[in-house]
Amino acid sequence: MLKIASEGYPFVAFFAVITITAFVFGNVWIALFPFILTVFMLYFFRDPERQIPDGENIFVSPADGKIILIKNIQGDTIPSLLKGNKDVIARSFSDEAIFESEIATPSARNDMAEVFTGENGFIEISIFMSPFNVHVNRAPCDGKIKNIQHNKGKFMAAYKDDASFKNENIEMELETKYGDILVRQVAGYVARRAVCRANIGDSLRRGERYGIIKFSSRLDVYLPKETAIKVKLGDKVKAGETVIGVVE
Repeated sequence: MLKIASEGYPFVAFFAVITITAFVFGNVWIALFPFILTVFMLYFFRDPERQIPDGENIFVSPADGKIILIKNIQGDTIPSLLKGNKDVIARSFSDEAIFESEIATPSARNDMAEVFTGENGFIEISIFMSPFNVHVNRAPCDGKIKNIQHNKGKFMAAYKDDASFKNENIEMELETKYGDILVRQVAGYVARRAVCRANIGDSLRRGERYGIIKFSSRLDVYLPKETAIKVKLGDKVKAGETVIGVVE
């Protein structure tokens, strides 16, 4: 049976009522368009079960979508509006982006193992979700929520680098055995609503559902410097299922 996220119920119900009304008081052709939208809402808000991988010291993808950025972050502080450190945010834009676009060179890919030597503070991985991806977000690892903050902002295209801080977003800080992990749900040009279902003090298990972003959007996750990254630019990942990094 198709399972959908609870956030999708109002959308499905709205277009279903329009479809029925159009069919009863109009005709089948008038009802066709709202029927298509009803089916799309069912598809968009689908929430399939996932096979959470076993094992120690692994991080799973917090979102479905495509890897658009893998980046080293210098220093001991995660660039975050949650921490209110604008200097760190500004510096993060000048840090080395390992893979920052579709035209990353083969030599950059070959240097990946050398780059991730544990000399940098954090590793940022960004995932872009199209309207055709599952939009339910999941915890990348076990942890206890230290902080959650909703940051107001713009609604520019989510794949742009500065969208992480300029767009409306929700930042969640997890206290884990590896140190603090930050996950950022970023609203996009189409997606203008991010939802975090969890609360400060909650404990999350690896792969556990904790939120959703409605329509196309982006998710950033900051992993410890010791993490060996298991994905590359352009890879398609599944939330709660694809291993994106291992602490070795």
